[in-house]
Amino acid sequence: MFIIHGNIKTMEGRDFADGYVEIRDGKIAALGEMRGCPETEGQVLDVQGSLVMPGIIEAHCHMGITEEKKGMEGDDCNENVNPVTPYLRAIDAINPMDAAFRDAMQAGITSAMIGPGSANVVGGQFAFVKTHGRCIDDMIVKAPAAMKVAFGENPKVNYSGQGVSPSTRMAIAALLREELTKAVAYRKKREKDSDAQIDFRYECWLPVLRGEIPLKAHVHRADDILTAVRIAREFHLGMTLDHCSEGHLIMEELAAAGFPAIVGPDMASRNKIEVQNMAFKTAGLLSGHGILTAITTDHPVSKIQFLPICAGLAVKAGMSPEEGLCAITINAAKICGVDGRVGSLAPGKDADIAVFSGNPTEVFTKTLYTLIDGEIVYSSEKSDTSF
Repeated sequence: MFIIHGNIKTMEGRDFADGYVEIRDGKIAALGEMRGCPETEGQVLDVQGSLVMPGIIEAHCHMGITEEKKGMEGDDCNENVNPVTPYLRAIDAINPMDAAFRDAMQAGITSAMIGPGSANVVGGQFAFVKTHGRCIDDMIVKAPAAMKVAFGENPKVNYSGQGVSPSTRMAIAALLREELTKAVAYRKKREKDSDAQIDFRYECWLPVLRGEIPLKAHVHRADDILTAVRIAREFHLGMTLDHCSEGHLIMEELAAAGFPAIVGPDMASRNKIEVQNMAFKTAGLLSGHGILTAITTDHPVSKIQFLPICAGLAVKAGMSPEEGLCAITINAAKICGVDGRVGSLAPGKDADIAVFSGNPTEVFTKTLYTLIDGEIVYSSEKSDTSF
């Protein structure tokens, strides 16, 4: 398959005003200026100067776990009866039939990091998946992809009325430290004796402790952000700072810490005390201080199809236009640990491609085509998907 006569933005530092992309077996085989395009064969998509770029990436959401229009029956986001549940796996709750997946594809969003909510101190394992498919096992890019932990208001509110910990920020931090201490001891035991009996409760921590996946920390307030940083340093763990609503108040400290930020959902209301300083300016300020930054809708807190518009509003608030696109493509891929496959257009990467009538961060721009693994899963001409 070939996409020809596209205004190609690779997110790799080199663009082609009149270019082509060659796709073979679901991967990008080649791309470049039209004058260098080989003889086309098979399906040819002439996009007539439209913007061709990597599929957009949502770096943090609950799509398919908190389903739309399903109420309690479709809400599997929080196992809010036990504050420490690291062994839960997002892939066991994601329903690809959720209407949000179709909305995502229609917005040019080709992949997403999906996982449990923030009611628990430890919520469980996130998965990075494609947005097209019926069987979640066939949609997985990386699972587990991160371990969810939460600080601040959400665990406090959820457990303070149940007569059990945590009801304070001190208890949240203490429970996480206790869990990590036990996980470290379990790792040492397993390394000393490879035949030791597997403990399901702690086996899930090994990818985190080995540095294969990060903690995914729900943090809004500045003090909670710094507590997360403190604990990650104590245990020498990788971490992403998700939401990071007051990150702009402690930029020097965050730049020194070196952890990436996933900012948002700034389109949502300030309906909690800890998000009172939430603003679209945060993403640009963090990015300007050298912090690797992505943008999130936190779907369904705000709708996933508005992700590119959220990037546009961040640009309006001071982020550079280039960084606005990076925040929903290559930066998101790097933060999620999948940039070897998605996030930019380059030979060998997955052919996850979005074609737009203009810049997707502008409200009047239309999605013309969405391709995932080289397959057209949305076309504005048909105004439908394969569902």
